[in-house]
Amino acid sequence: MELKVVKDAFDHVTKKQKLCYSKWNETIDRLGQEFEQAISKLQSADASTSYVDHKAILADLKSKLKEIANLGQIDSCQKELNSALAKYPKQLEKIFNPDISKAYRNVDFDVHFINQIIASHLYREGLFEVGDCFANETEEQGSTALKSPFIEMYHVLQAMKSHNLEPALKWASDNHEKLKQNGSDLEFKLYRLQFVEVLQNQGRDDALKYGRTYFESFSKTHMAEISKLMTSILWAGKLDTSPYSQLLAPINWEKLGEEFTRNFCYLLGQSFESPLSLTVAAGVQGLPTLLKLMNVMMGRKQEWQSMKQLPVPIDLDKEFQFHTIFVCPVSRDQATEDNPPMLMSCGHVLCKQSISKLSKSSTKSFKCPYCPSEIDATHCKQLYF
Repeated sequence: MELKVVKDAFDHVTKKQKLCYSKWNETIDRLGQEFEQAISKLQSADASTSYVDHKAILADLKSKLKEIANLGQIDSCQKELNSALAKYPKQLEKIFNPDISKAYRNVDFDVHFINQIIASHLYREGLFEVGDCFANETEEQGSTALKSPFIEMYHVLQAMKSHNLEPALKWASDNHEKLKQNGSDLEFKLYRLQFVEVLQNQGRDDALKYGRTYFESFSKTHMAEISKLMTSILWAGKLDTSPYSQLLAPINWEKLGEEFTRNFCYLLGQSFESPLSLTVAAGVQGLPTLLKLMNVMMGRKQEWQSMKQLPVPIDLDKEFQFHTIFVCPVSRDQATEDNPPMLMSCGHVLCKQSISKLSKSSTKSFKCPYCPSEIDATHCKQLYF
């Protein structure tokens, strides 16, 4: 909702700016046309033309310029733009709270672990000198262990950007068994894209030879794709206008680069996305809710610092959700180690504290809130996600 308000305010400013810009351009163009016409009249006049006639032409030009350059209309348009520009920062100040420290909590962090995450992020981004500098200044020399693998990944990705697949193919070949165990078809996709490169740059015969050499071991699992590739040979030299033109799409290189990175990080025991980037992105998304909560809890800072669970949900996009979360349908509390999800005999699930309240501290049976079944609290079993 807040973003919509910001967007509407921004659109209002840009609309006024475009309108003002359009009026100024229109006025300048018309002025230019009148000057050109007046000059043309003066130049075309012969020597017999009197001074009075020249003066009449200039008087006519002055009259038209005064009519065209209506300063009142231009000033009005400019004032509306200035007014919109003046209001926009005030609207931003109302929506965006600059003091994000309100959402800060005194949490004990493992400094060593945090430093490792930062160093890993720098190496992952190819900032090797910066990573070394950070490791030296924080005295986290153990973090440099990740440098060598990420240098290899960086060099392979740089080569792929230049349409050079040799380093990637070598890496895939060296890790053939590991990729196979993980069910990855990265190696075949690399050979497939290399086949297209050979067909485009070296011709039909070399592509056929390449396909026979490298596709045989994948015939049982990728026969349909191999058949498509071999048929594309018929369009050698004009693949871009053939039914197989999608084989040349630039997005194929982008997707393969992402898949290589995903597989490389997986075999390295690292996540595909940088943990630091994900943490910052998730924090930015959840920050508005935390700031609103703090505005409500003004004067209760001690409670904010000590609470173990937020009283309001923070909705994050799916890319930030890595674990299954159970929320009790009765209490609306999120399950914790002290309040785990419990499976009842009827098949419904509630948190332990809700079952305890419904059963009067397990002294008697109770009716399930979602079906007619009578539940014995002692027969409820803890679920593990």
